Amino acid sequence: MSAPDEFEQIARLFRPLTRGAAEALDLLDDAAVIPSRPGFDLVITKDALVAGVHFQPDDPPDIIARRLMRANLSDLAAKGAEPYGYLLMTAWPAEFGWDQRQAFARGLDEDGQAFGVILLGGDTVSTPGPLTVCMTLLGWVPTGKMIRRAGAKAGDLVLVSGPIGDGWLDWGPGWGELDRRWLPEGHRLPTPRLDLREALRAHASAAADVSDGLIADAGHIAKASGVGMRLDLDRMPLSGPAHAWLATQDDPAAARLRLATGGDDYEIVCTAPSDQPALLGLTVIGEVVEGEGVEVRAGGAALEAGPGGWRHG
Repeated sequence: MSAPDEFEQIARLFRPLTRGAAEALDLLDDAAVIPSRPGFDLVITKDALVAGVHFQPDDPPDIIARRLMRANLSDLAAKGAEPYGYLLMTAWPAEFGWDQRQAFARGLDEDGQAFGVILLGGDTVSTPGPLTVCMTLLGWVPTGKMIRRAGAKAGDLVLVSGPIGDGWLDWGPGWGELDRRWLPEGHRLPTPRLDLREALRAHASAAADVSDGLIADAGHIAKASGVGMRLDLDRMPLSGPAHAWLATQDDPAAARLRLATGGDDYEIVCTAPSDQPALLGLTVIGEVVEGEGVEVRAGGAALEAGPGGWRHG
């Protein structure tokens, strides 16, 4: 079945995702009107996904949509922000037909309702290149309370919110052709750590989500804060599948480094003063020190981490 024209697509695929929000203007205008919220700052983040780079071209369209939303939600989680709404850009290749576009919209609807976010507007175009989708996500945070990457101080602890390495196990080795003994469910959908936003606002000195890789994202905090870090990968939390994979590796230290640089985990790495009990539910993996850069150890030895994760061109 051929796809309807642009305006019919917007009406049928995307207008329902506004859930009747007045600020979206029924997607009949070229802009949205965002009302102010007294006592809050508006936080804005943006992520894009490209077929063949960030996902496989034959991945289910609803999974692509949900990964796009969750990657953006993870950024807001690290800022301590409450999700609000989003702007969407889709560049459809000709082979991405009407049924696939409907499935993509269903994925957005599912997670939009689950996380309480509404579509505010955007653009849809055709492309001779690969499927490309982009989201600009808006959220609210109490005035002056957004958690920046800058803010870590020498003496702070470095903590992480959950298992590291599953993103790489799912998407890295063999570009999705990993033996499914490790992650048998396939098409892993990470959960953005929005549950941590109040604790982070109250106690964290700096934070970032783990998208590029644990070491790289810890390094982003260190650079922005003008400090150094020491990380012990033997303390890094791992899932059951990651432990099972690690047990098959001849060099456990190098294997831990691979997990720590893979990215796509969407946990939170943060720093906090050592006397903050509210963050003790997170795992301490290191400390902030004077200086610069990130020192990494595993198996009792120093490791060369290189860039520490994904580089964006």
